[in-house]
Amino acid sequence: MAAILVPMSPMAIALLVAAVVLLAAAEWPRLTSAVGVDARRERVRRKRKAKLRVVPPLSESEEFARSVERDLASLPTIDEHDAKRR
Repeated sequence: MAAILVPMSPMAIALLVAAVVLLAAAEWPRLTSAVGVDARRERVRRKRKAKLRVVPPLSESEEFARSVERDLASLPTIDEHDAKRR
């Protein structure tokens, strides 16, 4: 199949290039949001968030019991060895 060459004037070529540049400039924000660095970061963030799970809240009695255990664990203690020396 033979290609038909149509001669183009320099003005037509310049207008075609200007149209392509204008289209790229107009669509640039949408293109960068789809394939740019921020888009990759957002995809990675969505993937991490998908792995998270909701933990059911503790009842007041369970929360109180945990706080008491935490407080008791943080109290200073006297070892039996130290008590014998006194």
